[in-house]
Amino acid sequence: MANTATLEINDKKYEFPLITGTENEVAMDISNLRGVTEGVTTLDGGFKNTGSCKSSVTFLDGEKGVLRYRGYSIEELAEKADFLEVAFLLIFGELPNKEELEKFHADIKKNSIVDEDVKKILDAFPKSAHPMGVLSSLTSALTAFNPDSVDVDSEEDVYNSIVRILGKFPVLVAWAMRKKSGLPLDYGDKNLGYVENILKMMFKVPNEEYTQNQIVVDALDKLLILHADHEQNCSTSTVRIVGSSHAGLFASISAGISALWGPLHGGANQAVLEMLEAIKEDGGDTKKYMAKAKDKADPFRLMGFGHRVYKNFDPRATIIKVAADEVLEDLGVEDPILDIAKGLEQEALNDDYFVKRKLYPNVDFYSGIIYRAMGIPTEMFTVMFALGRLPGWIAQWREMRLNKEPIGRPRQLYTGETARSFTAVEKR
Repeated sequence: MANTATLEINDKKYEFPLITGTENEVAMDISNLRGVTEGVTTLDGGFKNTGSCKSSVTFLDGEKGVLRYRGYSIEELAEKADFLEVAFLLIFGELPNKEELEKFHADIKKNSIVDEDVKKILDAFPKSAHPMGVLSSLTSALTAFNPDSVDVDSEEDVYNSIVRILGKFPVLVAWAMRKKSGLPLDYGDKNLGYVENILKMMFKVPNEEYTQNQIVVDALDKLLILHADHEQNCSTSTVRIVGSSHAGLFASISAGISALWGPLHGGANQAVLEMLEAIKEDGGDTKKYMAKAKDKADPFRLMGFGHRVYKNFDPRATIIKVAADEVLEDLGVEDPILDIAKGLEQEALNDDYFVKRKLYPNVDFYSGIIYRAMGIPTEMFTVMFALGRLPGWIAQWREMRLNKEPIGRPRQLYTGETARSFTAVEKR
């Protein structure tokens, strides 16, 4: 393959270097396009064809259904690693040895106490507040309680900031849920594993002993791993672009939470359950709604099927389907909403219309089912997504700062009025 690409504009030819990634992806470097062409830019709505950075964190091939963190397949990590191992891998580039993992967990636990004044901020929110809004606000507020700027050239400074957010974030997640549920705030138990403690902080009630369910623990561990990073998606790009202004880690993560909140991104798993509720209210006829989904004239949209990036299958969905089946069987939950979900799943997997178009149930579909079976409120689904995505956001922020990437500043194609003169108000 040639090392350059030629672009012809108004009979003038310009050459731009071609760069090949480690997975043989090819990109045309147009970083000096505007300069050499005297003002020409590209127009790429949604940046679907534009690489904003070089990254060594995550590789995704949507056509082949491949997802790898730092070279490790998502299938192997979900089977053999735990969430903290994956977090360490994403952030620092290699899997930790036993001593590194134990120190990492110990340092996170040391930083798991949130300043008591944060509770005053939480108290100011009404119970009706969406937990994602609460989480974004509390994460941003952590900046006020940890005002020292991070020296990104200092490994110690960056490490301390990382374990601080990994320690405090699950507390904020649990508090957001307990606020919604009217339960007293809880710090869990330092003797538990990271994921086990998250569940205890969320579900422990004051008047009864809390017991762990290992199947639920394992399912949540897998879910967090599967959501840990996903290349340059909307929220990750937001974290990087906010961080490119040299905003701190907490502020950048808070911005990522807000981006994740949207129903076209992290809110998709909540949208799945809202769809299932609507189907139940209309009598629960799955065949009727599958027919509506196939009718192009019908505005109904089947949530949780297919994926913008994966054109074949979502490898995460293949993994989490097994965990969903295990959780539902173990908990023995009798829930018409979950029955409708299973009915839709079977219809889609056996319907030629969906099979030919590769509209398989995706990770949002199965994660919503698992969270509902666990007893997590629908409004908390996206919060759980944020909890899983936290290591990826940290890894991307750290990489962006270490690479000394310039501040993000997209161009535009102006389509407004041309120059005109001001008219006094009495003459308009």
